[in-house]
Amino acid sequence: MAQILFVMTGAGQLRLADGTSHPTGYWAEEFLAPYRAFAEAGYEVVVATPGGVVPPVDRASLAPEFNGGQEGADAVAAALEAAVELRRPIPLEKAGPGEYAAVFYPGGHGPMEDLASDADSARLLVAAIESGTPLGLVCHGVAALAGAADADGTSPFAGYRVTGFTRAEEEQAGLADRMEWVLEDRLVALGLRFSAGEPWAPHVVVDRTLHTGQNPASSAPLAAALLKTLN
Repeated sequence: MAQILFVMTGAGQLRLADGTSHPTGYWAEEFLAPYRAFAEAGYEVVVATPGGVVPPVDRASLAPEFNGGQEGADAVAAALEAAVELRRPIPLEKAGPGEYAAVFYPGGHGPMEDLASDADSARLLVAAIESGTPLGLVCHGVAALAGAADADGTSPFAGYRVTGFTRAEEEQAGLADRMEWVLEDRLVALGLRFSAGEPWAPHVVVDRTLHTGQNPASSAPLAAALLKTLN
């Protein structure tokens, strides 16, 4: 069975500009929607994290208001519990893109804390883009692109069209003024061509083998776009 590598955060806290921390992790929908889509298409998911730690879920993503009520929230929690791959991640340093049909990064603010500056993630991203392995990143998972650099310090993704959690969405979520950096601003500064859709609406951008989604609502459409490339 062909495999898709999910690169996930190991961070449960996001450091803010004032030195305090904000609880975070991965966003449940951004794992579950693609996980289900890939499994239904016949792919096996392998989870990798820095150091092989079990990825922490952002508890806010399990709240009823983000899941259509308490019944939906309970269903999401049960689905995460049933996803055994989350409890047996491999160390990111042992992951190579040549072993997988595609590489996928779920979001949540966690990737801004670790994957955006992780050398193993950067190595994996550069190797994937150079080999033509399809890449998918959603929401704050797109922050991992900020950690990749060529030998001269420039981004290998400069000039690529991308999307991700926007400044407008960060402001509406109430964190933009408290963060050390904002995703949209960082990617633009690195020379990526950022495409911002309507806040909270699905928005997917595909440029060559790079597939990005703006927010949690983009998770399922992004997975569909990646599957279209794979098929």
